[in-house]
Amino acid sequence: MYLCSVLAKQYTHMATGKMRNTHKETSFIAREESDIMNFLLQKMGGMTRNAIKALLAHRQVQVNGQVVTHFMSPVKEGDKVTVVSGKGKKELNHPKVRIVYEDDYLIVVDKKVGLLTVPTFAGSTETTCYSILRQYVRQADPRAGVFVVHRLDRETSGLLVFAKSADLQEYMRTYWRQLVTKRTYIALAEGKPEPTEGKITTWLTEDKRTTRVYSSDTDNGGKIAITNYKTLKATAEDTYSLLELNLETGRTNQIRVHLASRGCPVAGDRKYGSGKVSPIDRLALHAQVLEFTHPVTEQKVHFETPVPKDFLRVFHEKKG
Repeated sequence: MYLCSVLAKQYTHMATGKMRNTHKETSFIAREESDIMNFLLQKMGGMTRNAIKALLAHRQVQVNGQVVTHFMSPVKEGDKVTVVSGKGKKELNHPKVRIVYEDDYLIVVDKKVGLLTVPTFAGSTETTCYSILRQYVRQADPRAGVFVVHRLDRETSGLLVFAKSADLQEYMRTYWRQLVTKRTYIALAEGKPEPTEGKITTWLTEDKRTTRVYSSDTDNGGKIAITNYKTLKATAEDTYSLLELNLETGRTNQIRVHLASRGCPVAGDRKYGSGKVSPIDRLALHAQVLEFTHPVTEQKVHFETPVPKDFLRVFHEKKG
């Protein structure tokens, strides 16, 4: 990671210069543990509790670069607290996208099922995760942009990362495998794999004409793909199983192809062998955990979303 560290410092300088805004910022370093309300009451010179709540509601307060909105948000010794003058961006309120984390460099979101990450062709007017976030960041700065780092299929839900500069996007894409320390997906699969825990290693090739990916257990010149899986639970008749999948590589359709190759396609995945109607009316794949080294702060960041409730409902339904 030494090379990544050196380049990260270069991109930090470039990104910081490009994203510097015209708002006035006031920063403080915490000397003891507190909550954000009491901290700002002490530091902001006579401001009322309601005035501080307004700052929080308008997303004008950050702790270590991350926007905080709740008056009980913790502040630890050594934390940097920043108050930005002028009204900040409105909180994103969209049924298909929830912001999990945001700082000056990155946005991490939880994408809902049915939403494309980016448009499929130039000039498309379809609403995508990209278009929603671009509109969001341009509330505060009409010149601001977002840049996709990686993608999820339309029917896959879960965690996605966007950069706030093209330079940072390029860096993260180039060193994605070195930066990412954990990628965990949850799948509702047909049947139950045997053995119930293990590693799938195959070589994947894509037919550009059909966009279908094919798996080979021997090296056929394709790209090597490695998926570690573990069965979390299964229905009484092993009709369905809930699987945890940790990726060592991130190939197109990797999980879907790997599970299909082992006779346990993802529920609802007609493209790769699902023979039943999905019990939850969707392709049952969710990007649950994403952990990586922040390319600017060089600190490890960890994000996690709950297992979708409809995945779990299958294991609680009683036979009539």
